[in-house]
Amino acid sequence: MNDPVPVSLQQRFWNEWNATTREHHVDVVSIDQARVVTGWLSRFGRQDFDIIEVGCGAGWFCEDLKQFGNVTGTDLSNEVLARAQQRLPDVHFIAGDFFALDLATEAFDVAITLEVLSHVHDQPTFVTKIAQLLRPGGYLMMATQNRPVLQRYNRIPPPKLGQLRRWVDKKQLRSLLAAEFDVVEIFSVTPKANKGLLRILHSRTFNRPIRAIAGDRVDRFKEAIGLGWTLMALARKPV
Repeated sequence: MNDPVPVSLQQRFWNEWNATTREHHVDVVSIDQARVVTGWLSRFGRQDFDIIEVGCGAGWFCEDLKQFGNVTGTDLSNEVLARAQQRLPDVHFIAGDFFALDLATEAFDVAITLEVLSHVHDQPTFVTKIAQLLRPGGYLMMATQNRPVLQRYNRIPPPKLGQLRRWVDKKQLRSLLAAEFDVVEIFSVTPKANKGLLRILHSRTFNRPIRAIAGDRVDRFKEAIGLGWTLMALARKPV
């Protein structure tokens, strides 16, 4: 499949976006994604994983991942990664187009990718290449935008020059991953809406008295029925 947007334009967009956004602030959506991933990693009780984060942006999550082993981060944003390398000299950063990078096969135990799937031009090939990087029995930990929630309940500005956007729903995500992995679980996190009825149901004003009584159980229920902004997927490469 030919890339409809030149890689040079994508690189320019993500260099600018990371420089103005992610290098300065990590929002609640990303924090929740990281919380789920670190929970999965903690479950294994290991600190010697070989980990690759695909689409690591400014490298903000790589620092947290170091507690679980050796970390490699890749991203198209070459300017941003140069600064990340100065901040985190013990993380191995590789800048470039993931599809073109010459990465060693079966060199990693865990591959992590947060909100990258929707920004690549060939999603099946993206998943296949990640699978090739993993050793048999290795894990993919993925976060991606939940298409129905973003389309129906959120006002999202149109893509900017150099920004690809191909959201998926839970069924599509499972199908994509099942071609290369055994899917362990897929669920949504971070209820979020800025239009329609859900905007009211997710609002702080509406939820404050509910949380005072029920804690976070209502949010967990919303996530359980698929109303989270993010789809989280844990999948294992067959042995």
